[in-house]
Amino acid sequence: MAALRDRLEIRPFGVGDQEAAKQLVVMGLGERWGWIDPTLNPDLNDIATTYQTGIFLVGYLDDRLVATGALLPEVTPGGIDALRVVRMSVRADLRGQGIGRRMLDALLDYARVTGCRHIVLETTSTWIDAVRFYTRYGFQVVEERDGETHMTLEIGS
Repeated sequence: MAALRDRLEIRPFGVGDQEAAKQLVVMGLGERWGWIDPTLNPDLNDIATTYQTGIFLVGYLDDRLVATGALLPEVTPGGIDALRVVRMSVRADLRGQGIGRRMLDALLDYARVTGCRHIVLETTSTWIDAVRFYTRYGFQVVEERDGETHMTLEIGS
């Protein structure tokens, strides 16, 4: 039987994915923090509009949405055009099986196609699993500030 990560279908977000994608991301935040404040994530109320300048990907196993990830363009303080990784989420019971890595691979493939070579992200410093995941992938810590770990990755073509 194929590994779950090999069965994962990753594709761009469609309007029919709205509720499942929002639920997955919010559920992951609730697991992490122990509570959910729905007012803190207004970007998830209309994913198609919020992410129209970048890309929002969804990952499906069969008919279940199990992963999300997005890139948004930005200019870094050093004036470098970059894409920011946001809304990476994998369903809790499927973590550690390569699904997050496949999603990040797909996002970086998109970045390469657009010609962007500089990827940035931030994650909560106490979210050790996330920091470890990105570090193992090759991201470098740029700084830790206000409880957030800021990371960067240069990618080739």
